[in-house]
Amino acid sequence: MSDYKFLVATDMDYTLLLPGQPVSEANVRAVSDIREAGGCVTLATGRSFYITGSYARSLGISVPLITSNGAAISDPVSFCDVESVDFPSDVLSELIRLFIDNNVNATGYSSSGLYFFPCSSRRPFIDDYNSGVPSDIKCRILDSYDVPFNKFLLIDPPANVVAAIKSIPCLQVVSSAKNFYDVMMTGTSKGLALLKIASLLGIPAEMTFALGDSENDISLLESSAHPIAMAGSDPRVLAAAEFITSDCASDGFAKAVHDFILPTVS
Repeated sequence: MSDYKFLVATDMDYTLLLPGQPVSEANVRAVSDIREAGGCVTLATGRSFYITGSYARSLGISVPLITSNGAAISDPVSFCDVESVDFPSDVLSELIRLFIDNNVNATGYSSSGLYFFPCSSRRPFIDDYNSGVPSDIKCRILDSYDVPFNKFLLIDPPANVVAAIKSIPCLQVVSSAKNFYDVMMTGTSKGLALLKIASLLGIPAEMTFALGDSENDISLLESSAHPIAMAGSDPRVLAAAEFITSDCASDGFAKAVHDFILPTVS
């Protein structure tokens, strides 16, 4: 028998919080209210677990996290990936050559840390994150790409690069925000990771809830029994939703918890 009655999986950026901002007090209280009602919350994000640790800790989340858009499942207690779907070595070499030859704004996600390609613009974001968290959960910065990777984040990539990636059968490209593209192995998604975690925790599929706003959240909503979209979401996310809440800036997560999730499970 599960320790939890239900599972709530929430995207982070533009769903639970605004990028670079802390989780609002209203949303923090809503997470606590879920726990008091017998449920649990997991983060379902394109981020690496290295830049979710402080949020999971502050919210008291101890169940596995969905990271790298579902290419990894991470343990917020041990602060490591417990499952990671990495690129095969030949595909990885092809991608690295493609990014370097085309001066792509790319960042690599690995169970060992993050790697910034020469044109990556993400280092300031990570440095800002690291400046405010304890040393044991700081993001590790890699000085070499000679490690396995489970995701690449591309920002405003050239069209020929996107086309080249899409021509590789084992790869998929999804958008996580405007001009942000995530590259993972085909067959990985937030939705599949949600079902794995629900099964691991012994929570019935019909007691799963999911919140999101972007293309990379569609699988998450489609896999959950009760999909919730943020106001102003990608139209495909809105179409997949059972309930539409207010936007992130208006604490739409908290509204969804109190107006939909808790009444549904009571």
